[in-house]
Amino acid sequence: MEKMLHFHGTIFKLIFIILGLTCMIPYGYGGSSSRQKVLEVKRKLKHLRKHSLKTIQSEDGDIIDCIDIYKQPAFDHPALKHHKIQIVMSFNFQLKKYDLYIYNYQMAPTCNTTKTKMGSMSVTSQVWQKSGRCPEGTIPVRRIRKRDLLKAHSIEDYGRKKPSISPQDVHNLDSSVSVERQNHSKAIVFTVGYRYLGAKGDIRVFQPFVETDDEYTTSQVALVNGAFYDFESIEAGWAVNPSVYGDKQTRLFVYWTVDGSTKTGCFDLTCPGFVQTSNEVALGAAINPISIPSDIPFAMTIYIYKDPITNKWWLQYDEERMVGYWPPELFRGMKYQAESVEWGGEVYSTRVGTSPHTRTQMGSGQFPTVPFWDYCGTVSRMRIQDNSAILKSPPLLQPFTDEYNCYEARYVSDYVEDPEFYYGGPGRNPSCP
Repeated sequence: MEKMLHFHGTIFKLIFIILGLTCMIPYGYGGSSSRQKVLEVKRKLKHLRKHSLKTIQSEDGDIIDCIDIYKQPAFDHPALKHHKIQIVMSFNFQLKKYDLYIYNYQMAPTCNTTKTKMGSMSVTSQVWQKSGRCPEGTIPVRRIRKRDLLKAHSIEDYGRKKPSISPQDVHNLDSSVSVERQNHSKAIVFTVGYRYLGAKGDIRVFQPFVETDDEYTTSQVALVNGAFYDFESIEAGWAVNPSVYGDKQTRLFVYWTVDGSTKTGCFDLTCPGFVQTSNEVALGAAINPISIPSDIPFAMTIYIYKDPITNKWWLQYDEERMVGYWPPELFRGMKYQAESVEWGGEVYSTRVGTSPHTRTQMGSGQFPTVPFWDYCGTVSRMRIQDNSAILKSPPLLQPFTDEYNCYEARYVSDYVEDPEFYYGGPGRNPSCP
C-alpha cells in the first residue's frame, strides 16, 4: 500500500511540474520560438513607447502616445539616419512706426498648397481628438497593442501588405505562363501617361463589413511608379483593417512601398519611413462621423504632392492640415515623379478570385447603380498636378475593376459639372458566388 501511495504521489508531482511548465508558455504559442517572439514583441513595444511625453486615452479605446517629433519611428530607417525634418521660414512685413519683419518657423512644404472649397459633403474628424491634444514638438502615435503584434506571422510582417504578385510569378514574366494579381481586388479609376507631381480627391467615408481578421478593405488616393510586379507607390485614405488595428473601425491610413510590397513598406508608422510633422492628426486613428446611405455624406480630402525644392512627397489631410511626408531617400523613380494616379477601393483576401468568394465589402458595400449613386463609394473633385504645379482635372480617366461581378467601377463625366467616380460592392453575391 505504501509503495502504491508513493507511486501515485510521484505521478501527481510530475503532472504538477508539467502543468507549471505549460503555464509558463503564453497561451496560443508554444516552444522556444514562441517565447522568443514574446520577448521581441516586448522589446519592440518598449522601444516605441520610451519617447512618449504624454498619453491620451481615447473614448473608443485607443491610446495615443505623444512622441518627441525628433525621436519618431521614421528615423529608425537606415536611409534616414541623418535626415533633418523640413523646416520653412516665412515672414510677414508690417509697416507701422517701424518696418517690422515677423518671422515664422514651421514644418511645412516650401510652397503654399492650393485650397479649394469642399463640396456638398461634410468633413470628418478623429475620435481621439475629443480627449486631448498633443503638445507642440510631439506627434500623436496610436499605440500598437501587444495582442495585435503577437497575431502577426512575425514582427517584420506586422503592418505590411501582402504582395499581389508572387516571386514565382515574377519568374514567369518572360515565359508563356500568364501572371495575374493574387489576393487583391481593385475597383479604381486611373490616369497614366504624364509626369504626375500630385493628386487630390474627396473620398466618402463608410464602414464596410470585413469578414475575417486577416482581410482588409481600403479607399484611397495613390500615386504609382514602375512595373506592375515591382512598383513604387504612396497611398492615403481610409481603411478597415483588423490585422493592423485590432478592430473593424474605419481609420485614416498612409502606406508606401518601393517593390510592390514584397519586402518594403507598411501602414502608417508601423515601420520606419513616413515622417510625421502634425501634432493634430494621428495615423491609424478612428474616423468620425461615418457616412450612412441616404443620410448626410461625410468625406475626407486627401492631397498628396511633391515639394519641387526638396522632392519630399507631402500629405495634406482635409484642406489645411499637413500630416507629414515621404522622404525621397525611400524611393527610386518616385524621387522624381509618379507615372500614374489611382482613386478608388481595394480588398485584400485569400478568397479573392475563388469560390466561395469573400464577403468583405468595398466602399459602402453597395454596387454603384442608378439612381443610388449616393449609397455607394464615391470620389469627387479628382485633381492631378503636373509640371504646371497647378491642380487640374485629369484629361483622361479610365475605370478598372478586377472582379466586376463582386466590385464595380463607374466613372461619370457626361452632363455633370465635375466628374465623379463611383465604386464598391458586397463581395460574395449571386453573381459572385
